[in-house]
Amino acid sequence: MQSLSACIFDLDGVIVDTAKYHFLAWKRLASEWGFDFTLEQNEQLKGVSRMRSLEILLSIGGITLDEDSKQKAAARKNEWYVEYISNMDESELLPGAKSLLIEVKEQGLMTALGSASKNATLILDRTHITKYFDAIVDGIKASKAKPDPEVFLRCASELHVPPQECIVFEDAKAGIEAAIQAGMRSIGVGSPEILGIANRVVSSLAEVKVQDLLTL
Repeated sequence: MQSLSACIFDLDGVIVDTAKYHFLAWKRLASEWGFDFTLEQNEQLKGVSRMRSLEILLSIGGITLDEDSKQKAAARKNEWYVEYISNMDESELLPGAKSLLIEVKEQGLMTALGSASKNATLILDRTHITKYFDAIVDGIKASKAKPDPEVFLRCASELHVPPQECIVFEDAKAGIEAAIQAGMRSIGVGSPEILGIANRVVSSLAEVKVQDLLTL
């Protein structure tokens, strides 16, 4: 049985759900341009970069912009998103997130956040859980998107633990693939149909106990 030294957590969809705030910001932009943007259409934007999301939104609205206008629109959308998440609090933590972080620390394991979000530190501060992380690797520190393993390997490096002694918690297939490429074990948070390549799949962190991780 492999030893376990650290738990690495993705942020969005695992610890918090900020997808609704991305949607509200894109919807606000669409309203400015005179059309409605629906939740169904928003599905096309999941897991997609900001600029690619903007291209999809423009396509839905039948709008053409020059490059400078696109950059300004994307920046405005991000300002609104940051405005929304600045009002987050601990009540927006997903089920089991805080209790698992506490249990992991009590068991003497290291913790890291491995997220592509450039607003990760703000979200952790607003939800009052920054203190539970020994390392934070976000979209500012890591430049390569998952499934590239860069973000998780940087977490292991900052924690000074071997990758094979880490377990990653992820809600996206690309994140699980990144964990596998990093040589780490993984727990998928979400649908078994999508995350079946993980070592284990749960519907939320509320289903996870540290004792179970030690035997994974």
